[in-house]
Amino acid sequence: MHAPTWDEHADWWQREFTDGADPEYVEQIIPLALRHLEGRRRVIDIGTGEGQIARATASVLGADVIGIDPTSSQIAEARRRAGGPEYLVAGADALPVDDESFDAAVVCLVFEHVDDLASSIHEVARVLRPGGRLLLFLNHPLLQTPGSALIIDHMVEPAETYWRLGPYLPGAVSVEEVQKDVFVRFVHRPLSHYLNGLVDAGLMLTRMEEPSPPPGFLAKSGDAERDLVAATPRLLLLVAEKPIGVP
Repeated sequence: MHAPTWDEHADWWQREFTDGADPEYVEQIIPLALRHLEGRRRVIDIGTGEGQIARATASVLGADVIGIDPTSSQIAEARRRAGGPEYLVAGADALPVDDESFDAAVVCLVFEHVDDLASSIHEVARVLRPGGRLLLFLNHPLLQTPGSALIIDHMVEPAETYWRLGPYLPGAVSVEEVQKDVFVRFVHRPLSHYLNGLVDAGLMLTRMEEPSPPPGFLAKSGDAERDLVAATPRLLLLVAEKPIGVP
């Protein structure tokens, strides 16, 4: 199997996760982003995809937003949907913008797909103004490890429901079939790699959130597993800031 590219399944992403189709974005990710971006006037959305977070930030908060994504078909769709932001084609490790030019940066479900994490985090630090804020959304590095899954064991009576964890500490690159004939490449890293990456780039962690999946997602779960799904975070949000007075 060749390495999958986002251009190959941009249509799948747009169909399944944007324009109100995905409850995790509608009920959780976008509201969290808007809450933590309140008062930020110039925002960069790194890995913007077709721009749903960028559009919400521009329309709801009135911010000046630039969306960056390496996938030309995603950027073409973002421009077609318009909504206020400016869009550029570029990777996270080489942002085509000036130093200290943004009050906030959003990186949503992106860094678990990039190989050069250190350069990508340093680029975020470079483009943030002192006092600028980073919102880093991740598939939870512990509970979404390769091989993790919800298990309902009918070999015991009564049936036991639990969350199976894959190997957490070893870094790993995997290609997962997330839907029939749709393959996505993931780079797993322990949480310490992200936290230490922030520290190495001169950013200071100010908040960490592990929200329960939202009601729209839980409604898709069966009765037997709903309580466990509600108690198992799929998302991790790290909020970090660039200290004032530190170059």
